Amino acid sequence: MPLIPRLHCLTWDGSPLTHLEQVKQLLDAGANWIQLRQKNGSEQEKLSTATAAVSLCQKYKATLIINDSHQIALESGASGVHLGQKDCPISEARKLLGKSAIIGGTANTGLQALQLVTEGCDYIGLGPWKPTGTKENLSEILGEAGIKKVLDLHLKIPVIAIGGITASDVPKILSLGAYGIAISSGIVATKDIKTAFREYLEQTVLGSAKNIT
Repeated sequence: MPLIPRLHCLTWDGSPLTHLEQVKQLLDAGANWIQLRQKNGSEQEKLSTATAAVSLCQKYKATLIINDSHQIALESGASGVHLGQKDCPISEARKLLGKSAIIGGTANTGLQALQLVTEGCDYIGLGPWKPTGTKENLSEILGEAGIKKVLDLHLKIPVIAIGGITASDVPKILSLGAYGIAISSGIVATKDIKTAFREYLEQTVLGSAKNIT
């Protein structure tokens, strides 16, 4: 399994660009970990996009994770899958994808986070940090207190904060103990994806260096 980076980039249905165009621009900006988060479209359309995205990421030696569907992750040849609380169990995805696949899971509470660790998840997406328009049926906003409460459990796998994170939020989030951040519209909804990506990357690098003990 490749080393999990501190900055995760997610594509978004609401972007003016197609998902494949978002992937290409993120790769050109320097992203090495992209989650294909295509909610709209048929399963065949999603598979077609995923397969093309995998091919692109392989050229850039970047990791592509599929949101929600372990089946599309398998069929497209992606590096892994990110599963929500209502998606298939981690154990089922692991059986299908194998030991080398990367499997991430979403948590909104300490109990959910602990369960993901028990089930053998490789990393946790914890949030939302703030209100965000990129996801429907949003879970309870965690904010600083909520994020810290979960991180104080000292989970043994990387915890990636997600949900409405601005570049100026990054130092605070990392100071709480989060391993990294996941960004969607903050990058792919901007007019200049490269500049936005580099701003988040700079804050992530500086914040993580400052908090290394």
